Amino acid sequence: MSNDVILDLMQIILLTLGTVVVMITAAFKRDHGLVNALTLVSLSAALLVFVFIAPVLPQQATILLMIDGYSLFFSTLIIIGALVVTTLAYPYFEKHNQQNEEFYILLMIGTLGAVILAASNHFVSFFLGMEILSISLYAMIAYPIHKQDAAKFPLEASVKYLILSGLSSASILFGVALLYAQSGTLSFDAIPAAVAALELDADPVFIVGLMMIMAGVAFKLSLVPFHIWTPDVYEGAPVPVTAFIATLSKAAMLAVSLRLIIAAKAFQFEQVTIVLSLLAAASMIVGNLLAVQQNNVKRILAYSSIAHLGYLLVVIITAAVLPDSLSVEAMTYYIAAYFLTSLAGFAVISALSNAGRELDDISDYQGLFWRNPWLAAVMTVVLLSLAGIPLTVGFIGKFYIFSVGVEGNLWFLLSLLIIGSGIGLYYYLRLVYAMLLSPADMLKPEADAAKASLPAGIHLVLASLTALILYLGVYPAPLIATLQSLASGF
Repeated sequence: MSNDVILDLMQIILLTLGTVVVMITAAFKRDHGLVNALTLVSLSAALLVFVFIAPVLPQQATILLMIDGYSLFFSTLIIIGALVVTTLAYPYFEKHNQQNEEFYILLMIGTLGAVILAASNHFVSFFLGMEILSISLYAMIAYPIHKQDAAKFPLEASVKYLILSGLSSASILFGVALLYAQSGTLSFDAIPAAVAALELDADPVFIVGLMMIMAGVAFKLSLVPFHIWTPDVYEGAPVPVTAFIATLSKAAMLAVSLRLIIAAKAFQFEQVTIVLSLLAAASMIVGNLLAVQQNNVKRILAYSSIAHLGYLLVVIITAAVLPDSLSVEAMTYYIAAYFLTSLAGFAVISALSNAGRELDDISDYQGLFWRNPWLAAVMTVVLLSLAGIPLTVGFIGKFYIFSVGVEGNLWFLLSLLIIGSGIGLYYYLRLVYAMLLSPADMLKPEADAAKASLPAGIHLVLASLTALILYLGVYPAPLIATLQSLASGF
């Protein structure tokens, strides 16, 4: 292995070494603060490595991983998300008086799996990265912090995710086996040549394999009708874990899915376009309609995420008729917008839950503007961004979707997007309205979690994410220029 390859793999190497260091430290020293700090240092080292070591891009680092601007962008996004989740996790777990050090081992392993997924261009690395990520999530979702809280069911949420995730992984694996049986290759890039040489464009076995892979991926992304696990897992999991699922795991799966679709030229199969269009339409409508009926903020964000993934599929479908670079640019911007906004939203929920009880019902947010104006302001920015209101990064993301959708003549899906966005305004503004109401009388000042002091790290996370949401909504040019550069070399 050449030095150039080792340098390109340095991020993955540092994440692996960091995981080992955190694991050994937790084994010999039960100190929550120390393990949390080591996790932050390990993630920071992996994030900053290419500031000091210029990567050789793009490069096929082994036959399994492609290190280029695209994978580096997503790995950077994933590690930033992991840093935020780690910062949120310390005050959240600290008050539960349990041994919490193992959580950070699982978090590091999950982050490593997500980074491998983002760099995958081979079905072996795709499946390995996906399973490394999923296996860590099984334990993270069930992390025993709610033993004395009968209203929460982390173990139930974990079992649901375990069973359904196992089914989706089996679907993907069997689909890959069918593709390999017909084409003789597991590399994304080699699939088009195999399809042309063996005339597989009408082969039913090959198409069934492709559909099975799409079904498994749709589960991981919680697209309708594979979304049934999402609200229960979002509600039952600890808030930092919910943030991890909503951002890191979905960003990694979206990154590898778009690479697979474009590299394998999947849109040469008409069935792919039809299935993705149906998934997008169902997700946009069902996600928004079910969100309207919820009173739990985490469940609202769960159904909202289903709708947003439907919006993202509109961008992916445009790759069938537009240049790949435009689709990649639009999708990466929207993912970045949703990623930052969701992290900020769950940071507010986590901050309100640090007193030992999760406050995730809309009634818990009543009068938040008067109880804690800072948290209410951040949550308002989050909700406006999710709704796609101007001057937020969410507006620029939706503008991208409209732009590529119009160029791709996807008028039916765009009409559903408009309808879904209109429905979304209701339940987003409903929460804003609740925060503007007078505080609930039953809340005593000393028992009000909104008035509890927050650690400096939480304030830093909230301020940084809010500033990015507004800055990229007002002045998106730097990020757009970066995405245009990486998309051109995709």
